Amino acid sequence: MQKILMITVLLLWALQGAEARAGVMNPFEHGKKSLVVREDTVKKDTVKKATAYEKLLKDGGSECQGMFTVRHIKDDWYFEVPDSLLGRLLLVVTRFKAVPQGFKMLSGEEVNRSVVYWEQHNDKTLFLREYVQSQFAPTGDKIAEALKQSTIDPVICKFDVIGRNPETQAQLINVSKFLLGDNKTCGFTSSDRSILGIGSLAQDRTFMDTIKTYPINVEVLTLRTYNITSGKLPAAATGSVTVKLNTSMVMLPKEPMQPRLADERVGFFQNPVTEFSDDQQVTTRGAIIQRYRLEPKDPERYRKGQLTEPKRPIVYYIDPATPKKWIPYLKAGVNDWNVAFEAAGFKNAIIAKEWPDDPTMSLDDARYSVLRYLPSESENAYGPRIVDPRSGEIMESHICWYHNVMNLLKKWYMVQCGPLDKRAQSMTFDDKLMGTLIQFVSSHEVGHTLGLRHNMAASSATPVEKLRDKAWVEANGHTVSIMDYARFNYVAQPEDRISEKGLFPRIGDYDKWAIKWGYQYRPEFKDPFKEKAALRAEVTKKLQGDRRLLFIGDEGKGTDPRSQSEDLGDNNMKANEYGMKNLKRVMENIMTWTAQPDGQYDDLNTIYKSVRAQYMKYTLHVQRNLGGRYTNNLPGQDPHDYLPRSVQKEAVEWLGRNLLVAPLWLYPDKVVNCTGVKAVDEIRDRQSSIIALLLASGMLQNLYSASMCASDPYPLEEYLDDVFATVWKPLNDSNELENNFRRQQQRTYLGFIERMMNPSDKDAGNVNATVNRSDILLFIEMHLDKIEEYVKEQLTVCKEGDFNYRHYTALLRNIKKAKEEYYGKNAEIS
Repeated sequence: MQKILMITVLLLWALQGAEARAGVMNPFEHGKKSLVVREDTVKKDTVKKATAYEKLLKDGGSECQGMFTVRHIKDDWYFEVPDSLLGRLLLVVTRFKAVPQGFKMLSGEEVNRSVVYWEQHNDKTLFLREYVQSQFAPTGDKIAEALKQSTIDPVICKFDVIGRNPETQAQLINVSKFLLGDNKTCGFTSSDRSILGIGSLAQDRTFMDTIKTYPINVEVLTLRTYNITSGKLPAAATGSVTVKLNTSMVMLPKEPMQPRLADERVGFFQNPVTEFSDDQQVTTRGAIIQRYRLEPKDPERYRKGQLTEPKRPIVYYIDPATPKKWIPYLKAGVNDWNVAFEAAGFKNAIIAKEWPDDPTMSLDDARYSVLRYLPSESENAYGPRIVDPRSGEIMESHICWYHNVMNLLKKWYMVQCGPLDKRAQSMTFDDKLMGTLIQFVSSHEVGHTLGLRHNMAASSATPVEKLRDKAWVEANGHTVSIMDYARFNYVAQPEDRISEKGLFPRIGDYDKWAIKWGYQYRPEFKDPFKEKAALRAEVTKKLQGDRRLLFIGDEGKGTDPRSQSEDLGDNNMKANEYGMKNLKRVMENIMTWTAQPDGQYDDLNTIYKSVRAQYMKYTLHVQRNLGGRYTNNLPGQDPHDYLPRSVQKEAVEWLGRNLLVAPLWLYPDKVVNCTGVKAVDEIRDRQSSIIALLLASGMLQNLYSASMCASDPYPLEEYLDDVFATVWKPLNDSNELENNFRRQQQRTYLGFIERMMNPSDKDAGNVNATVNRSDILLFIEMHLDKIEEYVKEQLTVCKEGDFNYRHYTALLRNIKKAKEEYYGKNAEIS
């Protein structure tokens, strides 16, 4: 039996071998179908076909793993995009890494920013879209889903999928063309190139430098050359300029921070949005404030009102290129803000650190907030923010600090406080004084990066006389906010003996309150709209009790004279009268304070120019009190009201006394001879400009309209009489130069009246458009009669034929001519 079984097996084996040799599959093989296959076909099927992905990788190249796996193969660069990043928002920030000398921007400054995300279009295509949503609805509301379904973001680039990584399934795409192109994300738009004064991109001289990838970010460094046909750059003669750009792509949080909706009474930078909710009956225009994410390490301790450190503090690094002696002061400007965060319940919330010696860190990395020290002649510093558009969360900031800002600080402090601080009476400040000045500007710029806007109304909360009260001003500061442009306490007088503490800005009560409102941790509110309602009620209550916290969001460019750049106190006329006294003291000492050897007057020119600029600021502050209107958002006050009569009369009188009476003290012979300033021309131009303002048709119309509805009106006839009194004065000054200026003023004054009555074809379409449709012209008629009466009266006291007699005679001829033309024209019409 065993022999029979063995023979059977051998026969079957032999048969199988024969079939195999004949190319026939064994019908008894498990899981196979019986079919006939040729030997050459079997060989083809056993050789696996290489994919496009595998073919590309055979060319070798480099590989770096991180947020994307980055491959460099031959001349091209590739990203492997994992499916986990599809739909995930990426913050893209491009900054200058290196620029030509004389370029309009510097290394470290921002070129552009955007938020993008990958989208799977089909198996062979990835889209890169830019997130541009500006509509907001609370998560969970039905309308939030409707918004999502009915809106779409733009596709900014299309990528062909080469293949998938067989292990990670990440999709391989070629990113060279996108990263090296001129586009809104990684390079310059045509508008950018126009601003920067450069031409088209020279592709043959544009290269990828490096791409570094980390767990949540990728850093792309490119070298770009642009054609240029003209310009003042040193490199322009070569016909091209080369720049280096660094593009950071950073993964935004998967779950955005809960937004805090804006309150117009607290000055935060905002992302404007249209607000939707299931409960509303009409959409509203609102905004999300910009702020860092601060959450307490110990929520229970925080809830009890005890200071708590945040889970993740706000950290600013100091550029390692910063001169060492200024680093402590720049750091102090950052750390100053801890006192404000304590008001919000956090301790050690903000920290300044020196840049570590760590090769894995880059100053251009958008994960780090850095105070960049830039070698520039520009006298400036500024503090922008990079923000998650979904929530307003500030992701990072690069404060740009220009080296020459120290020169600006020197000019400000010498001109405003030189008579009050002996350290400011020479052109070389000691390191402590300069360092303290640097700290003040550092604090201001950090405030911007925390989300705070300028509050130009803050200084108006301080009564002028308190600025001279040593004990009060040293305890409270001269302004309630460092976010105002209230540089230094120029109201203080030498006899007040006020120390540095009462002269310099500091973090004030408004700053503490604003930070508390923006950064307080309120986990009890899961709905931003409910949080907004609760916080608004708290703001109303706070403002009822402390009206010094007024915020006017016009950046000092509106009609409210309380909101102005560079001013102090609650009355511009009183404050700037004190300022003028200090300017006169500076002028008395300017030659000594700026003395240079060997007949050099560069320092004199610099400070003298600043003194004259400060003088003009004082006059501009006062001008804003004419025809102005208050903007009130304090509880219980009318939102809008015109300035009272007394304030406007005071402004007219001040201008008459400080400008229309020639400020000859500003032009001493010695200074004018050394600087070459044309004093007479400058005074005449300024006096003509102020007369043009005082008699402008728009000013007259504004005052007339306001006089009919203001709570304390300033009648137009009374205004014109007050202006008249500042100009039409007897020509009997002991200084003949003053008489010369008065004659010029009177000719200018009459000229404006004449043009208003008899406009030229050029003037008729604009200057007199409103005048001819109102009562203004009737007031002008009466005013011309007043001028005529005055001129005739002065002729009676002048000696016939002398200089002043001829002046008044000429004025009288012009008045007669103007009346004949005006009344003759109107007679023809009737």
